[in-house]
Amino acid sequence: MTQPVTLSGRPMMPPPGAPAEELLIARFRGRARGLFWSALLLIAVCGATAFFFDNLPDGFQNWMLLAAAGVLVLLGVVIPFLVWFSRTYTVTTRRVIVRHGLGARQRREMSHVRGYSIGVRRGIGQRMWGAGTITLSNGLDAPLSLVNIPNVTLVHEALADQIEVNQILAHRDAQSMGDTDPVT
Repeated sequence: MTQPVTLSGRPMMPPPGAPAEELLIARFRGRARGLFWSALLLIAVCGATAFFFDNLPDGFQNWMLLAAAGVLVLLGVVIPFLVWFSRTYTVTTRRVIVRHGLGARQRREMSHVRGYSIGVRRGIGQRMWGAGTITLSNGLDAPLSLVNIPNVTLVHEALADQIEVNQILAHRDAQSMGDTDPVT
């Protein structure tokens, strides 16, 4: 369960008409297993640079070796890490937020109250590591993809719980607003 529950097992809810505060449920990034090759490249570049430094034939200089190693590290290690680090997923009690981008940050949200379908896609490698890709679609906007999510079944259950709780709250609030006429 992602919500505190009462003794009967129902989620604790605010009184009708009172605004429910937005609480953080989870903030995470995609699995970093794609950075394995970057780490391997970093180890290989460091080892090769240490081996060849001051051991090159005449005509080559150490600064050329260091420049080539720097370019390889920048393109193969630093940029993939920054791309991975720049994408965050946030699940709150009201919405799902996806932020990504290095220079210009982009942000997309999807509200739990409107409801959406949850699709889970898992490849063979993702199944081995417990990861997967979640696609959220409300039928109006473009689908929102949460790519390579760790513990995908737990995130799927949390999202389904949040949709249910938010729709119960919205229905209850709509019912309490409609009952404002005095009964005579």
